[in-house]
Amino acid sequence: MTGMTDIGTIDKAELFIVKLPLVSPFVTSYGSVSHRESLLLKLTSGKLSGWGECAAFRDPDYYHETIDTSLHIAAGYLIPRLLKASGITPSTMSGLFTGIRGHHMPKAMIENAVFDLAARMAGVPLFKLLGGRGKRIRSGISLGIPPDIDTLLDQIRSAVKKKYHRVKVKIKKGWDLNIVSAIRSDFPYLNLVVDANGDYTVDDIPVMQMLDKFDLKMIEQPLAAGDLLGHSKVQEKIDTPLGLDESINGIHDAANAVFLKSGRIICIKQGRVGGLSKSLELMDFCLKNDLKVCCGGMLETGIGRAFNIHLQSVDGFELPGDISETSRYFEEDIVMEPVVLDQDGYINLPGGNGSGTQVDEEKVERFMVFRKILKR
Repeated sequence: MTGMTDIGTIDKAELFIVKLPLVSPFVTSYGSVSHRESLLLKLTSGKLSGWGECAAFRDPDYYHETIDTSLHIAAGYLIPRLLKASGITPSTMSGLFTGIRGHHMPKAMIENAVFDLAARMAGVPLFKLLGGRGKRIRSGISLGIPPDIDTLLDQIRSAVKKKYHRVKVKIKKGWDLNIVSAIRSDFPYLNLVVDANGDYTVDDIPVMQMLDKFDLKMIEQPLAAGDLLGHSKVQEKIDTPLGLDESINGIHDAANAVFLKSGRIICIKQGRVGGLSKSLELMDFCLKNDLKVCCGGMLETGIGRAFNIHLQSVDGFELPGDISETSRYFEEDIVMEPVVLDQDGYINLPGGNGSGTQVDEEKVERFMVFRKILKR
């Protein structure tokens, strides 16, 4: 990674909360989301600006960090340090926030905005600062829990028609074996992943053993976040690789997972592990320890989605991740360029400098429910 481009000082930081309606509610084992509220950041230095997005949700159901906690930490602690600093580069972000424990999501938002600004100043696309290549990205769609199996099968049919490289479906207790069996009956060769979002316990090992026969590429996060010992017990009893998502907040968690043999795939969500730099460090650690990695998504707007796409340009992210078309989630996004699949189901890296996205600030204003400005 070459994140040493000096952007000097930050003149102004603007925080926004926007609320975008989803095309349809996204349902998982822990609840339903009909709107995506997102905390956004715009950093300005001279005539150029960079944008970042916080991956936090409104409620602490998926993760303990929320929009409100992230806003509090960003506005009260992180951004004031940033505004006082000089000689800022993406590589200095970690040191700048020394002493502020946790709060990976607002830290990632700020680092992403700095990366975007640095790449725009350098006149290069973001992937070059990350050490990535200008390649097409394999797509993956994540499907929530619908009202009935016929609806889910129709959604999968549409995804196959668009040539998505991987389909992930959400499962929960009681919505698992019969569902996966029906999917396999209609789509015997589908690259299929299931994601439980922690709805099971070690007592449900027999269910996961029965899932073995369906040739799943991964069972993602079957047990509660942080239960690495429980996951190791499950992985010992089944052949299907376990993917660790909510359980992994950094290298220390991945190291414990390696020691306990808790899974074989790590789902890296850069917005949750602290940003792009931390994601690349985590990826390197995983690959050195024979763990595969994939890039996860968190219903981001086009701002956050662009960073996920650039991250996957780095060699090591060989498995399809959670990157789908904009129209899968939003009828209206807040960036000019929607993400679309090409005829082979791939996603092209955004063109232009920085993240490659052009934020539609009129739409930001229209969907905005909060704004705060901080100056140097």
